[in-house]
Amino acid sequence: MTKHLKNLFACMILLSIGLPLAIAQSGTYYTVQDFQFWSAVELKYKASKKLSLTLEQQLRLRDDASNVDIYFTELGLGYKIDKHFGLGLNGRFIRDNDDQGKIQGYENHFRWNIDGSYKHDIKRLDLKYRLRFQSKNEMGLAADQQEPATSTARLKVGADYNFKSWKLDPEFSTEIFDQLGSDDQFDKIRFTLGTTYQTKSYGDFSAFFRMEKELKSLYPKTTNIVGFKYRYTLKRKKNEK
Repeated sequence: MTKHLKNLFACMILLSIGLPLAIAQSGTYYTVQDFQFWSAVELKYKASKKLSLTLEQQLRLRDDASNVDIYFTELGLGYKIDKHFGLGLNGRFIRDNDDQGKIQGYENHFRWNIDGSYKHDIKRLDLKYRLRFQSKNEMGLAADQQEPATSTARLKVGADYNFKSWKLDPEFSTEIFDQLGSDDQFDKIRFTLGTTYQTKSYGDFSAFFRMEKELKSLYPKTTNIVGFKYRYTLKRKKNEK
């Protein structure tokens, strides 16, 4: 059984490399390429075994990591229904660097999302699924300039394998995006391969490589992303009331 699971995970890693390349070669020969760098710091507070709060600050660089794309502050609430099911609610204040058109500069956006998640394990293989609905709109505009909020549904499937005596366990996920109300086509797909190093006293350090591919643009954009994240978790003491 262990050998079978290792082979399965190896196939998933190969898919994370081969499938994006296959998609990039299909449909059109005219593509736009970019490299981005994402960095994030998160503070997590576990109020109880089921309830947790998170505060995250993130910076994303685009144009071969030479210009700011966005930076944002996000506040999140997570609730574990049981060991398999969970719910999440997040609010994100975004500063978006708009360098296109006549009016340029940083724009203020607000995005909220609600998540439903499910996870289970097969021996040392953990399988995770998440369905997210999010809505985003620009802030500070006059009533006649305000555009309808952009709503998106996202489905994410992921897996990680816990190897014995190895702290850098690999994590793989695929996520599909669908902008609601636009058409019947998916907007983009995202593949991520990463790992997390956990420490008892200093928090968790994560790194990942991500490929994001537009699916319905005339000149589809492929974005390669390298990201790092630091998370520190605080736990409520048992004698706290």
